[in-house]
Order: sequence, then structure tokens, then C-alpha cells
Amino acid sequence: MGLLEIVPTGVITGDNVRKLFQYAHEHGFAIPSVNVSSSSTINAALEAARDVKAPLIIQLSQGGSQFYAGKGLSNEGQRASIVGAISAANHIRHVAKEYGIPVVLHSDHCAKKLLPWFDGMLEADEKYFAQHGEPLFSSHMLDLSEEPKDENIAMCKKYLERMKKVNLLLEMEIGITGGEEDGVDNTGVDNASLYTQPEDIWDVYRNLSEISDLFTIAAAFGNVHGVYKPGNVKLSPILLKKHQAYVKEKIGAKTDKPVWLVFHGGSGSLSAEITEAVSYGVVKMNVDTDTQWAYWEGIRNFYEPKKGYLQTQVGNPDGADKPNKKYYDPRVFIREAEKSMAKRVQQACRDLGNVDRL
Repeated sequence: MGLLEIVPTGVITGDNVRKLFQYAHEHGFAIPSVNVSSSSTINAALEAARDVKAPLIIQLSQGGSQFYAGKGLSNEGQRASIVGAISAANHIRHVAKEYGIPVVLHSDHCAKKLLPWFDGMLEADEKYFAQHGEPLFSSHMLDLSEEPKDENIAMCKKYLERMKKVNLLLEMEIGITGGEEDGVDNTGVDNASLYTQPEDIWDVYRNLSEISDLFTIAAAFGNVHGVYKPGNVKLSPILLKKHQAYVKEKIGAKTDKPVWLVFHGGSGSLSAEITEAVSYGVVKMNVDTDTQWAYWEGIRNFYEPKKGYLQTQVGNPDGADKPNKKYYDPRVFIREAEKSMAKRVQQACRDLGNVDRL
């Protein structure tokens, strides 16, 4: 049975997100969650997933949301980030169905200091729900991993109560993802914080499952954000297996993977480590740094052999009066960026076993 026999195409929410993650668990694959910051990067990600017949998660960070709205706007009170997130969400909703794939529309890391952004998106979800019977987004991530554990869990419970009313999924983080990304710098955190303990996962699961089963947990097992040579990141995916076993014993579950886990900071991960993490119940893996590089690489690879045609509007190696518009038209070089990024998203899908799933 293919995935499209279970969930529809386009942006999915509520019970359809639940069905998607259950299907991924049962069939042993995970879904890349691709960070985007423009309609171009959105379209590249959608194209990639369509061509490998796979579901996709598209996510917007606070900074990516602000960029989508326009850096010329003031972001006082997170206003530009709120507007950008909503604008991007509407774009994704308008085009995703045309690509013929199920799409989870997600917001990325929201630290405590960024809660006005989170609240603004939730208000948009609630308004959309009142009109359409579903939220604008599919899910949101609340990252309070830098706060004390009890505060982290308590605030997640508070928000999940609100999100449950409009069928939103909550992603939370327990333990800290190292490195630096999108303005969040965890390069100096204590090494022990990079490895979540089974008791921590149980505390989260026990508290949130009292409210809803629509939640995922980003557990730290040595993950880091940023750029690293493969093999230089010290991951311990076996910890995820221990987390699952601990929760299974606590609730008497029949399944070996009762928890939906999320893999953050995948840069520098070996393919075998990714495969192992997925086998322990990871259903979502964030992809950002590598797709950013792929987007730039597409532009660079276009520019280098055509450098002589991109120095002036008129005049090139073919003649002093020859126009260059067909080379500097943004639709030409940005398209090359999109194709390069799409290839990297497809690689992520293959790494996660997320190919030919429709």
C-alpha cells in the first residue's frame, strides 16, 4: 500500500500527519525537513520530493521567515518573522498540491526569546482553523532545551493544550544540539548536554501524552549544527534505541518504537549513522546547511564557465556588441541553484529511505 492511499497530496494536518509518521515508523524510513527562506528554495524542495515520489517536510526558521518577508522590514516584536512565516505558508499551500506529494508545513527552532513569533503563527493557525477546519501550518517546534527541564516540559504542555484544539503537532527538544545555526550558538555548551538521557525522554513522553499524541521529541545524541567533515561528529544513535526501550517498558507497549523521534544537526553524519538512527524510530531529519551550500554551488557552477558573459550588459567573448541578458536574467542562474539544491534534497531522501513511498 502506497502512502497516497492513506493521506492526500498537498499540505496535511492533524490526523493525516499522524498517519504519515505512523507509516514512516512501520516502513522504516524518515522524512527530510528542509529549511527554506524563499519561494525559490521552497519550489526546489517540492520538485525534488516529487521526482523521487516522496513525502516532504518544509520548515521555516525565525530568520528564514524574516528573510521571506523582506529584510527591509522592521522585525520589532517579531512582526516581520510572523508576516514572512504566514506568507510562506500560504505560498506552500497554494503550490504543494500541484506537485502531487504530501507536505508537512513546519516551523523550526523557537527559543524562549522568540515566543512572540511562535504566538503570532499560532494566532494565524487559529484564524485559519476557524475558516477551514484545519490550521495553516501542520506543526511547530518549541525549542526550550536551554531552559531547566521542568520549565521546558511545563511550557510545552501549556502550548500543546492550545495546539491540540486546532490539531497541530508540537515538536520539542530535550538536550542541546551543539554548533551554531540561524543565530543560535551552542558551541560552548557542556558536552554532557549533547546527550539526552532515557529518563528525560520518559518525562517528556509521560507529560505530553496526557494531552495529545501529536508530538515529536528531538533528543540530543551528539548532534551538532553547522559544517563538519563526515566522521568528525561524535554521534551515539544507540542512545535512541535505549530511549525507545525505556518508554516501551514504562507503558507496556507492543511496538519497539513508541516515540516519534527527530534528528537535528545532521551535517557531518555518516550514512550508516543516519540509517541506524532511522531504525530506532527517527521519523524526521532536519536538512539546512547542506542545501544552502548546494543552492550556492548551482550559482557558482553556472557563473564560472560563463564569466565572460557576466561582466557587462553588452559585450562578451562572442563580440563587443553582443548582449548578455540571457545570462544575467535571474531566472537563469537561480534556476541552476534550484536544480542543484533539488539534487541535495533527493540525496537526503535516499539517505533516509524516503524514495518511492507514494
